[in-house]
Amino acid sequence: MNWSDRWDTSMMKNYGRPPLLLVQGKGSRVWDDSGNEYIDLIAGIAVNALGHGHPAFVQAITDQLNTIGHTSNLYATEPGLLLAERLLELSQAPIGSRVFFCNSGAEANEAAFKLSRLTGRTHVVVAAGGFHGRTMGSLALTAQPAKQDPFRPLPGEVTVVPFGDTAALSSAVTPDTAAVFLEPIQGEGGVIVAPTGYLASARADCDKYGALLIVDEVQTGIGRTGQWFAYQSHNVVPDVVTLAKGLGGGLPIGALVAFGEAAELFTPGSHGSTFGGNPISARAALTVLDVIEKEGLLGHVQEVSKRLASELPAASNGFVSSVRGEGLLLAAVLEGLSSSDVELKLRSHGLLTNAVAPNAIRLAPPLNLPTADVDEVIQRWGRAFQELGT
Repeated sequence: MNWSDRWDTSMMKNYGRPPLLLVQGKGSRVWDDSGNEYIDLIAGIAVNALGHGHPAFVQAITDQLNTIGHTSNLYATEPGLLLAERLLELSQAPIGSRVFFCNSGAEANEAAFKLSRLTGRTHVVVAAGGFHGRTMGSLALTAQPAKQDPFRPLPGEVTVVPFGDTAALSSAVTPDTAAVFLEPIQGEGGVIVAPTGYLASARADCDKYGALLIVDEVQTGIGRTGQWFAYQSHNVVPDVVTLAKGLGGGLPIGALVAFGEAAELFTPGSHGSTFGGNPISARAALTVLDVIEKEGLLGHVQEVSKRLASELPAASNGFVSSVRGEGLLLAAVLEGLSSSDVELKLRSHGLLTNAVAPNAIRLAPPLNLPTADVDEVIQRWGRAFQELGT
């Protein structure tokens, strides 16, 4: 029985059958079970920050497995402590800020949702098109009706406003509002960047009524946009930041970073996670942070981003009008083609991408995508779009 038949007979149908069985990865390249090679431009949906098999990453995990692998939250381990301290340092958190570890972005946002209830309020404001996860709590914050409707009624008193509309957001925040949840860039919503001043306006609205500003950086955090955290380029300090994806570089970890008074809302017994902050995932995350710093990847991300934004439309035979996004969270905006057709054609030319919206192809490659691979991406991209035009 081939792998696709095995998938159909053993896996639930929530994903549908994947197009490939990947069996090996090295750097920015992956190979399928037929030996075909691809440049991985989606990196596990912005997860594999260092690509596949980075030597420092492999060594760190191996060393940690040979030291101690799991203790639960009943005991402390050095990697978890070091990682919490490092995240507070990178976020320039004020004294008194604290970190909670979990296993995924949905769990981090679920924890943030629970944290907001400890303000004594229940009302939450979110943006249309936002994505914060698929657990019942985080799904209540995910303002995408196709994902929500089969599971209604959802928990919480949630108001949805248009993304980027400062007036609508201001009118929705009231003295009863516990929190405003926003992404600096709506990744699953199509890689839509928050307008200049939007997060600052949200900060002012929250300050006016004593609500929490919770910034979801599950997809944008840990260098993805060329900053450690995307909110840092908006000159805004949130009350809470949620992290996951690239933080673990391929291993499951999520984090809730709470600043100031918000850091005191959780008390013993408020929340927990058996696997959260386990030493293997924490050691992996520390290695990701170390490599980003040592290899100068924040600057590299910005340089590669500029190349892709300028050269992909030029190589697209008139079918890409622009590239939107920041850093290495980008979307090629299509003209006259469907994203599903383009994703398929790009894959046939050895490029793995994501049809994130009907007219947009998402790119979220490893942060250390080599310059030589960028050259090859442009060449393969051009050949694919040349064929699409014939």
